Amino acid sequence: MRAEQWLVGQGLVPVARNYRVARGPSARGGEVDLILRDRDGTLVFVEVRARADARHGGAAASIGATKRQRIVFAAQHYLLRLPAPPPCRFDVVTVEGEEVRWIPAAFDAG
Repeated sequence: MRAEQWLVGQGLVPVARNYRVARGPSARGGEVDLILRDRDGTLVFVEVRARADARHGGAAASIGATKRQRIVFAAQHYLLRLPAPPPCRFDVVTVEGEEVRWIPAAFDAG
């Protein structure tokens, strides 16, 4: 995955890929595309969006409130597995054509 390779090049260390959790038989759960650890120990939950070009608002504009809630839900589930949750943040990486753009702390869990 191009976004993951790019983030590793920025010094982040991969932890998990495509982490999914279900809410129940009739409710959609959530998914985190990438989970990485930053140099300072922060656990980084990353949503990756790819588009051929920036038409229709581009890749970042396609992450609405419902998608953010599903990412946060999956991240909270992931953190329950850890004995002591580290500092966390939610980043977005967009890939539009050949351009990779990293948006650290793109949104919060609130």
